[in-house]
Amino acid sequence: MGFDIRLPIGMMFSVFGVLVAGYGAATRGDEMYSRHSLGINVNLWWGIAMLIFGAGMLLLARRGAVAARSARENLKDPNVR
Repeated sequence: MGFDIRLPIGMMFSVFGVLVAGYGAATRGDEMYSRHSLGINVNLWWGIAMLIFGAGMLLLARRGAVAARSARENLKDPNVR
């Protein structure tokens, strides 16, 4: 298994999360956005949510790569039973 789908998904959500959260932070005081969303900065909160999800995917991809690497090393070691 050479390709882990969690890596590109995590990268994509992290990049989009930073972009959307940055846009939400930049337009925080704009009356046009707060009027349509009941005063909630939707771009900021969903950007943060996407960033957290993307970081979680990247963390799981890294953990899976470390586990796969240690499993390969254990297969090469003749002393491991």
